Amino acid sequence: MPLYRDEAVVLRAFPLGEADRILVLLTKQHGKVRAVAKGVRRLKSRFGGRLEPLMRVDVLLAQGKSLDVVSQAVSIAAYAGEICANYESYEYANVMLEVADALVSNEYTDEYMREYQDTSGQYSLLTAALSSLSKHKHAPDAIGMSYVLRALSIAGWSPRLTNCVVCGGGEDLCYFSPSSGGMMCASDHTPESMFCSDATRAQLCALANGEWANLDGVLIDASTVCCVQQWAEYYIERPIRSLGLLHS
Repeated sequence: MPLYRDEAVVLRAFPLGEADRILVLLTKQHGKVRAVAKGVRRLKSRFGGRLEPLMRVDVLLAQGKSLDVVSQAVSIAAYAGEICANYESYEYANVMLEVADALVSNEYTDEYMREYQDTSGQYSLLTAALSSLSKHKHAPDAIGMSYVLRALSIAGWSPRLTNCVVCGGGEDLCYFSPSSGGMMCASDHTPESMFCSDATRAQLCALANGEWANLDGVLIDASTVCCVQQWAEYYIERPIRSLGLLHS
């Protein structure tokens, strides 16, 4: 089987048989890959704990028909330890992994030539966000919400936050509508749009642009989280379970 090498973050892992595990990997150059790690669940596995979720690894993979096979794995960064030591960080890390998994397809752009979807932008954003989360550079909720908005922006879905999506005006922007593409003024808002205060809109702008000076030391309010969740679920076209559990 042809071999290829890449960096990857382990997004998910499922048991297979008695000792194997199916991994979902977001790679830097080969899109999202589903692969089997043989014998990884044995006590004396040569992989150790390097293929757990939230681990960043350099992997050597053998191409398979439906699932690739992990031949080697070398740890690049172990985000899991520091993240799992803080429950709030762990919660938002799961949000990030779920969103990354939902945004990136594991289908090839060309099945015969096996050309992969370009995921370098998503990979760089995810590794930077996980690194910040593990090093506690900012509050977990700010990192998590900023990641969701910026990951969706890379995928092509950026909310319009400074002007009304209907009339283009910049005054009295107090409603937010995912289906319409962002902010709406009081005169032109649609029935399904949700009320959005100036403070919430300011937080959304700061999160979308990564303006940490405006986010550090400030609690991300529930209405901001609601707007981010509604925006993400509308365009991903599925519920984000880990995000829904945060305030359940």
